[in-house]
Amino acid sequence: MTEQFRPAARRRARHMVLQALYQWQVSKASANEIEAQFLVDNDLSKIDKPYFHEVLHQVPARVNELDAAIAPLLDRALADMTPIELAILRMGTYELMHRVDVPYKVVINEGVELAKSFGATDGHRYVNGVLDKLAVRLRPLEAGHRSRS
Repeated sequence: MTEQFRPAARRRARHMVLQALYQWQVSKASANEIEAQFLVDNDLSKIDKPYFHEVLHQVPARVNELDAAIAPLLDRALADMTPIELAILRMGTYELMHRVDVPYKVVINEGVELAKSFGATDGHRYVNGVLDKLAVRLRPLEAGHRSRS
């Protein structure tokens, strides 16, 4: 197994991409500018760099698609979400939609852990609820057995 595919390298990449997406949301800088800055300012030698690059570029490129999937599951407007929780939900939604190689349980668990580390006090519960519902909708064969009305 190469370093880039180890769970720890992917987990570290998720931490970094969350910070990069937060910066993208707040600063409105391009993904290319943010990636260049991260390459200079951070040691990315122990992260899954292809994953970091992919998610950092694909979330902004697909933001309308991701937000359309998330919005119906929220109890508030997207604009009222904290930037951290919104970035986590966008990352998780991207993975559920476009990275079927990542099991839905991993997507949810990683999103919850990121929310515990970086989000508001009970943000992890909110992230868990939204990603859980999204997994049932986006991956019905994988997660559908857990479907609730």
